[in-house]
Amino acid sequence: MQVSCIIVMTAITTKPETMFNPFDLDLIDANIPPMGILKLSIATILVVISGFSDARPISYPGGSTFMARHDARQNSLYYHYSPTYKLSVGLETVNDYTIDETYSLARMTYLLYRKNTAQSQRNLYLAGGVSPEDPKNHFYSLHGDWESRRWFSGFNLRRTALGETHFNEQSVQLGVAPYLGDYGDLHTWIMAKIKRDPLNGHWQTYPVLKLYQGDLLIEMGYSQKTHWDLHFMFRF
Repeated sequence: MQVSCIIVMTAITTKPETMFNPFDLDLIDANIPPMGILKLSIATILVVISGFSDARPISYPGGSTFMARHDARQNSLYYHYSPTYKLSVGLETVNDYTIDETYSLARMTYLLYRKNTAQSQRNLYLAGGVSPEDPKNHFYSLHGDWESRRWFSGFNLRRTALGETHFNEQSVQLGVAPYLGDYGDLHTWIMAKIKRDPLNGHWQTYPVLKLYQGDLLIEMGYSQKTHWDLHFMFRF
């Protein structure tokens, strides 16, 4: 992402504790010896990798994200703000077909773990939300991912309560990038999503196409059972 690149370059002349580091690495020093050049190269690679990442539930500090989702169970609009690179808070409006009700959720997501190498990144997040109108509508989830420039894998475990109804959601996503683009290019992921229907417990597998460029992401999946599974994300 453009903002991440600007921040990494700024890090050459600023103290690490005063900047945003999206990869939580002690990468930059004011004086860059040969070893520092190597570390800066690794940082650049990681910034490129971040451009291929899944729809991150946490943005850069001070950044905002707008998301829209649609699937067989619900439509939702979600805005979140990230005061730090480890935390996001936001509000989601959900139109849930299973209970024929529209409600809002005050949400929070926390980065539990992040590990980076020169070739890949892995993340683990804890999230939760509760409806201000009715606390009986709430959820909590654990989700994570591992990715390189070529490969992606991710999972999501979520427990949702809608009044007296409780159900579990589970999904796994695997993907490959058919080509490796440069920074600023349109990047493409061809993916398979394996998802458990929380209402009947049946597992479904269907193809997903993900397109990503700059701060914009569009994800489209379809099957005869789930119909359209759509996701739109924009960061600003």
